Amino acid sequence: MGRKAVDAMAARGSGTKLIAENRKARHDYFVLDRFEAGIELTGTEVKSVRAGTLNLKDCYARVKNGELWVRGMHISPYKQGSYFNADPDRDRRLLMHKREIVRLGAKVQQEGLALVPLSLYFKDSLVKVELGLCKGKKLYDKRDDAAEKSARREMDRKFKEANA
Repeated sequence: MGRKAVDAMAARGSGTKLIAENRKARHDYFVLDRFEAGIELTGTEVKSVRAGTLNLKDCYARVKNGELWVRGMHISPYKQGSYFNADPDRDRRLLMHKREIVRLGAKVQQEGLALVPLSLYFKDSLVKVELGLCKGKKLYDKRDDAAEKSARREMDRKFKEANA
């Protein structure tokens, strides 16, 4: 977990605990805005999330019939759950105010943006999803970011050698 993620978690409040982070989304997209949404889970899914057995890598959110749904989020079945376990790859409903959902749906349709889950965390006892309103990066943007990151790493290394 990066320093920015730790700072972001501290800024959210004292009762938060990061469960999973979608690092691939930060590599593939420019995050223009962030939103917090609740997620509708079954009991065994919550237990599985507490165990940390989930994957956010290729998931995305979309507005369908006035509701916000997340697709592609894999929550592994709870081992002691027997027949109460839900399908690990099912679509899950996100909980936001209706006006926020309408506004997000309009931005996604008109501006060609994507809704991508950036992280999943506990806020007190509730599971929350941090959604990002994102714009896709081109290949040259990804190359620029990689070059900037390696230059920053090299500068830190030189600075450390000079001070040691």
